[in-house]
Amino acid sequence: MDRVLAIETSCDDTSVAIVERTGWVHAVVSASQDLEHEPYGGIVPEIACRNHSIALIPLIEEALKKANMTWADIPAIAVTNRPGLVGALIVGLITAKSIAQARNIPFIGVNHLEGHLLAPFLRDSEYSPPEDFDYPYVGLAISGGHTSLYHIRGIGDYEVLGKTKDDAAGEAFDKFAKMAGLGFPGGVRVDREAKKGNPAAYEFPRSMIHDDTFDMSFSGLKSSGQRLIEQMGPEEVQKNLPDLCASFQEAIVDVLITKLEKAAKKYKAKRVILTGGVSANSRLRARAEEWAKRKGFKLVIPPLRYCTDNAAMIGYVGVLRLNRGEVSPLDLGPSPQSFPQDFNSQQ
Repeated sequence: MDRVLAIETSCDDTSVAIVERTGWVHAVVSASQDLEHEPYGGIVPEIACRNHSIALIPLIEEALKKANMTWADIPAIAVTNRPGLVGALIVGLITAKSIAQARNIPFIGVNHLEGHLLAPFLRDSEYSPPEDFDYPYVGLAISGGHTSLYHIRGIGDYEVLGKTKDDAAGEAFDKFAKMAGLGFPGGVRVDREAKKGNPAAYEFPRSMIHDDTFDMSFSGLKSSGQRLIEQMGPEEVQKNLPDLCASFQEAIVDVLITKLEKAAKKYKAKRVILTGGVSANSRLRARAEEWAKRKGFKLVIPPLRYCTDNAAMIGYVGVLRLNRGEVSPLDLGPSPQSFPQDFNSQQ
């Protein structure tokens, strides 16, 4: 199997890609829904589903055109079927099944998180992984819905080392942004304000940073931010917004870097990755790059287009699994959670 057309609709971004088994991305096109969800301060599942239904077919046509291909050039379909918003997953899954049946080609359901873990292997005219980048490596996947540490030993061989006990890092960013009056999407706006602020201006908690596990917690940080904002009042918050954002952000980054280093040391990993939407955060990237250089780790962070939710990473996982002889049945359903067999776990 040389290539697949891939579909990603696990949350609020609609994405389609055409990917080779080498990781080469012929095309990846996506539609954001930020403007539709902004008035509500977060993602509304019903709106997400409706917009996927509107955007998906035009994006498929655009991807084929961008790659200068026709359906005759597409031997298989890959699609995210877990984990995610069930209604959103259904849109992509039904579309993928319909195409597979109409074209009489195989399709495979892919775990969204597995896509993030293998995103560093994607390549295009502007990005390729380092030549010596290979398994095994330690990966930190950080997004609005997930914050977890993994030991990645090969395709289909992933051990969950630790994860957040409550809020994901991206969720904490978004909730803090909403409390501070920055709106949605919050992570990007906190990052932007933080660039103008002092990360040591306010002392926020770093829960579980010194315990012996690889687990994390961000609910206490979120509550601390809420209490401080309520004590300050709107005018003082606006006056000190850059310092508040920089200090809140620094607390999250401190925890993430500490846990990543702890896992890398324990597993004697020479290679580490950051992936997922929050890995787009400029402070996290800068701190991680400085840390890796100082400690001698080879750090890979995919470019922004492959960190946020995208179909290219789904296509790469899909084509690898298809070439291992795996094919999904046409009665495959969506799931809000990963399947038990997707990951090994210490938990």
